[in-house]
Amino acid sequence: VVGGTVNPDEWYVFKPTLAEGKDAIIARTMGSKLIKMVYKAGGGSETVDTTEEEQKSWSATDKEVEDLAVMAVKIEKHYGRPMDIEWARDGDDGKLYIVQARPETVASQKKVGVIEDYKMLEKGASVLASGRAVGKRIGSGKVNILKSIDEMGDFQEGQVLVADMTDPDWEPIMKKAGAIVTNRGGRTCHAAIIARELGIPAIVGCGDATDKLAVGQEVTVSCAEGDTGNIYEGLLKFERTEQDLG
Repeated sequence: VVGGTVNPDEWYVFKPTLAEGKDAIIARTMGSKLIKMVYKAGGGSETVDTTEEEQKSWSATDKEVEDLAVMAVKIEKHYGRPMDIEWARDGDDGKLYIVQARPETVASQKKVGVIEDYKMLEKGASVLASGRAVGKRIGSGKVNILKSIDEMGDFQEGQVLVADMTDPDWEPIMKKAGAIVTNRGGRTCHAAIIARELGIPAIVGCGDATDKLAVGQEVTVSCAEGDTGNIYEGLLKFERTEQDLG
């Protein structure tokens, strides 16, 4: 999931309702889940294709999701700050386990009392591709489609990085991007994590962005229209406002 090789299922859990012991899942999105990681017979693990039934089924039950959320809240309370928490399902007993927790690096560093807002001032006539929005910002520029890290030298400052997926080796390019678009990955994949830390708009899990977009094409990448991020044709007008509540 973090590696961005799979588009996972997503759930949103409302903490106040969870604390009251009531149904707390307020939204869910089913991902394509084309692959999964399993134990190898001789030891270690391997990635295999999922079945059609697995792709069309939720990867966890509502009860499991709420149990994970309860554990996450306990971890946050213990450390007294927002946490980035990873979990896994054991291949032997089928149970869910927390495998890592580290301090969250974006929300915890935001300016207190300052609200930043992005808004499209004109509507794009053509949506070229869409996926899961990361953050709420808007960016624009010329598309540069990279198939591997070896093409790093071809990437220019402010271009829109379009790739199948990214990994840590891509960070030098991502720091120069005006926006990031990937075919694969969910809101907790590497591209999404780095985009949040850098404050760069990103849309992940588009499926076919590398096919639908063209090198040199001028586009606007909008994450300011809800959970779904849209890539519009052309350099559209948008505005950024900042309100200090202090």
